[in-house]
Amino acid sequence: MSLDRTDGILCLDGVRLDEVADRFGTPTYVYSWNNIEARYRDLAGALADTRHRICYAVKANSNLAILRHLSELGANFDIVSGGELERLMVVGISPSQAIFSGVGKSVAEIDFALKAGIGCINMESTAELERIEARSGLLGKIAPVSVRLNPDVDANTHPYISTGLRKNKFGVAETEAIEMCRYAHKSKSLKIFGLGCHIGSQINQTAPFIEALDHLIRLTHQLSDEGIELAHLDLGGGLGIRYADEEELDVASYAAAVSEKLEGLNVELLIEPGRYLVAEAGLLLTRVEYLKPSRVTDQPNYAIVDAAMNDLIRPALYQAYHPVLSVGADDLDSCRWDIVGPICESGDFLALQRDLDLSEGSLLAILSTGAYGFVQSSNYNTRARSAEVMIRSNELQLVRDRESISDLLRLERIL
Repeated sequence: MSLDRTDGILCLDGVRLDEVADRFGTPTYVYSWNNIEARYRDLAGALADTRHRICYAVKANSNLAILRHLSELGANFDIVSGGELERLMVVGISPSQAIFSGVGKSVAEIDFALKAGIGCINMESTAELERIEARSGLLGKIAPVSVRLNPDVDANTHPYISTGLRKNKFGVAETEAIEMCRYAHKSKSLKIFGLGCHIGSQINQTAPFIEALDHLIRLTHQLSDEGIELAHLDLGGGLGIRYADEEELDVASYAAAVSEKLEGLNVELLIEPGRYLVAEAGLLLTRVEYLKPSRVTDQPNYAIVDAAMNDLIRPALYQAYHPVLSVGADDLDSCRWDIVGPICESGDFLALQRDLDLSEGSLLAILSTGAYGFVQSSNYNTRARSAEVMIRSNELQLVRDRESISDLLRLERIL
């Protein structure tokens, strides 16, 4: 992210963030398209010598403008709901560019995907295979499918975002994966395209990916020996970034290791990055409403801001760390603050124990919130969700209006 200061004011891609707040209010999410594009091109460049598709994980940030511009760069997409598929279609992206993952696809979602012409449905259980086969038969379709393997690989990440261990709900064990591929190969209503896995998020080392890929390659050879040839292997997403002092995944080393493993294997590599492409491109602007300095020993100093856990739940949900910067050129004595919101929950915090120069009305930027920020926001406490803006070609563009209370109430009925 291109952050600097002009006359002491924090700027993103040359745009003063105090002017963004004045124009659009707070809290507001701000995205740098330059950053997203650079990350995409870096990843595509690292994989240039490997036949591949980058399938952006829509769940990370599903803003329509981001989806459209990524499509223009050549991205494909990984979706986990019928709603995400509709988002792609609204901006003119063909469903054939999407792979549909997720453990609980409904009959309506499967029918919608098949009728729309989905690129591939990633099956995560034998029960799902049976449902897809039945629906495709009824619709007179041949469903393009792949099987998600659970390789029982420990990605050494937060337990809530670990997805590749046997105890996790995702995917199937190797024996079941082979059985599903055999069945799909023989079915008149299914066409098997590949094997995939996704072992978790925020992975900062290459080794877990390679361990998972070894499982996929071994099964690919076994299936090939049986006359079942796969078109792709999907290694999932989970490429880690730096929020605090953790090590960021070395994408060049990751790409080189994956490419070496796939050498001589006639398959296309699919990867599903989400956070890696958009997290560092986003920040959340929020303004200090009140300062509540401690008058008791060992009690925190509280800075109460207008953003809350409904706007950014990652700190409360995952104990996630986000850097916080003051936007203004305050020249006050630094003090250690807990940055908290107005929601009636003790878990409503955005950052703890941060040294900042603050006064009431100070504007703050909470960094690296481009992934799993707005998409996880809610209307808890009847709070309207924030606006979203994007800086692209040095222009500030509103890409989602701020909700109003009337937006929240219009679907309810008084009986």
